[in-house]
Amino acid sequence: MGARSSQTVDPVLSRRYSSESETVLVVRRRPPMVNGGGFVVSNSKQVVVFRVDGCGVLGTKGKLLLRNGDGNDLLLIRKMGGIVQALNMVHNKWEGFGYDNEGTERLVFTLKDPKDSCLVQNSSIKILVHGKPPKISSTRNNYVEIKGSFAERACNIMDSDGKAIAKVRIEKEMEEMVGNKKDLYHVIVKPNVDQSFIVGLIAILDYIHGESTIC
Repeated sequence: MGARSSQTVDPVLSRRYSSESETVLVVRRRPPMVNGGGFVVSNSKQVVVFRVDGCGVLGTKGKLLLRNGDGNDLLLIRKMGGIVQALNMVHNKWEGFGYDNEGTERLVFTLKDPKDSCLVQNSSIKILVHGKPPKISSTRNNYVEIKGSFAERACNIMDSDGKAIAKVRIEKEMEEMVGNKKDLYHVIVKPNVDQSFIVGLIAILDYIHGESTIC
């Protein structure tokens, strides 16, 4: 077997949701009155591969659920609160939980809510990835970073080596057709990257920006 590509990224949830080639996913937002809002994610064959439900379905604010196309739970995402005593302020973070073979929750990643930072306009968002595996990059730092503007659908998700593992984009033709960039956009995922993990991060960004998943 040959050496692995430098762009290879080990899966976070399951190798089942990665591909050996670059994958373009289409995210379509559901209206709030349909199944509580959230969004669906389709592949190039227009087959739904992921669904994200917000608190309209779950009944709990700050809780999101990622399912695969068959409706099986993949990732439970919760917004957690705490106190940062040195700054005397409330510190919120998001935690994503996958499931082992017995259905037990396991912590997969932690994301600090950028709303807590006064520098949010000038800083990126870092996500700490827990456990081993996974290994997100060839370095020892197990994190990914989001740079750019999700609100404008123009951001990159980078590994700790600074390589883009996914991109969020809106095509001009698509924007003219839909009329609202928030309703339909592309997520381009690099080879061997866990697509379900990427969609889980996008679900949090969607909530933070007060869009389809928020109550």
